[in-house]
Amino acid sequence: MQQNSSLNNTPPPKMPRFNMNWVYILIFVVLAVIFFSDTDSTISQSSASHRASYSNFKVYVNKGYASKVVVNKTEGKLKMYVYSQYIRDVFHQSKKDAGDDPYVEVTYGSIDQVETYITAKQAEGIFKGQLEYETTTRNGFMDLLLNIAPLALLVFLWFLLMGRFSGGAGGGIFNVGRTKARMYEKGESLGITFKDVAGQVGAKQEVQEIVEFLKNPQKYTELGGKIPKGALLVGPPGTGKTLLAKAVAGEADVPFFSMSGSDFVEMFVGVGASRVRDTFAKAKEKAPSIIFIDEIDAIGRARSKNPGYGGNDERENTLNALLTEMDGFGTNSGVIILAATNRVDMLDKALLRAGRFDREIHVDLPDLPERKEIFQVHLRPIKVDTSVDIDLLARQTPGFSGADIANVCNEAALIAARHDSKVVTKQDFLDAVDRIIGGLEKKTKVMTAEEKRAIALHEAGHATCSWFCQYANPLIKVSIVPRGRALGAAWYLPEERQLTTKEQLLDEMCSLMGGRAAEELFTGHISTGAMNDLERATKMAQSMIAFYGMSEKLPNICFYDNNEYSFSKPYSDETAKLIDEETLKLVNEQYQRAKSLLEEHKEGHNALAELLIQREVIFAEDVEKIFGKRLSTSRSEEILN
Repeated sequence: MQQNSSLNNTPPPKMPRFNMNWVYILIFVVLAVIFFSDTDSTISQSSASHRASYSNFKVYVNKGYASKVVVNKTEGKLKMYVYSQYIRDVFHQSKKDAGDDPYVEVTYGSIDQVETYITAKQAEGIFKGQLEYETTTRNGFMDLLLNIAPLALLVFLWFLLMGRFSGGAGGGIFNVGRTKARMYEKGESLGITFKDVAGQVGAKQEVQEIVEFLKNPQKYTELGGKIPKGALLVGPPGTGKTLLAKAVAGEADVPFFSMSGSDFVEMFVGVGASRVRDTFAKAKEKAPSIIFIDEIDAIGRARSKNPGYGGNDERENTLNALLTEMDGFGTNSGVIILAATNRVDMLDKALLRAGRFDREIHVDLPDLPERKEIFQVHLRPIKVDTSVDIDLLARQTPGFSGADIANVCNEAALIAARHDSKVVTKQDFLDAVDRIIGGLEKKTKVMTAEEKRAIALHEAGHATCSWFCQYANPLIKVSIVPRGRALGAAWYLPEERQLTTKEQLLDEMCSLMGGRAAEELFTGHISTGAMNDLERATKMAQSMIAFYGMSEKLPNICFYDNNEYSFSKPYSDETAKLIDEETLKLVNEQYQRAKSLLEEHKEGHNALAELLIQREVIFAEDVEKIFGKRLSTSRSEEILN
């Protein structure tokens, strides 16, 4: 007989975990009932017909309503029974409704005061009833409970709060200085290796050496070399700095401590420094190991030169502890620090010196070949149509980071699913790029025919000027479909270059001013639609004059100052006025140049605008049919062709 093996492998059913919170709630309810209840008074209050103040009691006695007064010596209360003929006056009810022997319950202050008052009224002949006394026997156990209930309630709340603190991150209120680092033990894989990191060849090579240091340190120490103490990953957001650190953890097969710079920051003074010391102590116990601090600028910001102004003592104490721990290692202790930031200019110089962060690894935005590799990684789980050209996608996404490319792939899949498609097509990817760059397409936005024509003239002005500016970025397409906050847009393929010449900057400015120039020339008025163009052109002109030294009156001068604690401009008021004048002059020169180009190619511009009104989206091929082949020295133009 064959036995069903699945029965043998079935784990025993888990018993439901008892929740101690119900015990806490039950104890709290019991204590509250004991503390706030008065069992003895409940009996007397249940038969009371009416409660009154002591002053009202005296009024009733003076009027002769009282037939009997019973004083309870134990509870500090008395009962005043009323003659039947006065029941309606006291209780505002008939004798039948008031019940048998109705009475008024009064709380008195002193029994001597009551006796003196009643005796006086008896002597005056006003109170002719009886004065009696009674006592209430209390339960000793209940008295004990009532006495200890407040203390027990406070103790219970204290332990409850301490238990809550202990259950939170940081190990409890008394362990708040413990590290909050997430530790991955040796052999515990993150599921990420260097194969999952596309591009960044130079950065990967340097971090691979760190892995090699940890796996085979003798290879380097035998030659007299020292294992680096730290490596700082620097680069724009989304370029893969954290991904590289995870790949190091996955490849090194050593304990890995991961935390953010903000994890050191706490409301309690001294906690940050304590957590730094605890993190390094645990890393030394597990050596060889890696400590990764993401967004280290949260605690590594440059210390203020004036502690009394703008300083943060707690953050600086945390930084001092970090500096001490990093510089206090043994020569080959086997603990390596990895950190990531996109604001290296804000870090303290003491943190960046050799001996702490020996290496500064730059993780830059990917270039064209690297973008292709990144697309290949993120397209693995996606059902892609055969029409998708990865080369084209890489060319369409200049300046995109790895995170942006991942977003493009995900957005394309969502667009395809929205259209009930079985695969993700080329158009889905192009729509995803447009969605990320320009925002959501708003086809339902209502525009008048006059507004639509003005937008078409504006965007055709950009396209015309960029087509005849030799060093401007090559045009990809022009659209008058509203996206995000933009009513229209001209899409370009920026050339990936390390240096930019003055001629290239001027041609870019001229292209930006083409939209406003077309409005003035062909509609007779200007609108608010050119605000973004004017902002970019103005900033570009200011940079050329104040930073790049490209002004005739201020040649070869740079006023750039990266000191965030500097509250004054690095130039005089006269120079500031000159910078403003030169900026205005430069912008206006390119504006007049754009108007001249548009007047020279007036017919082609109008034809381009009419085509835009008809199709709403036109491409570089359509512009080429109107103006002819574009003269350009751009490498991006060669790529497109």
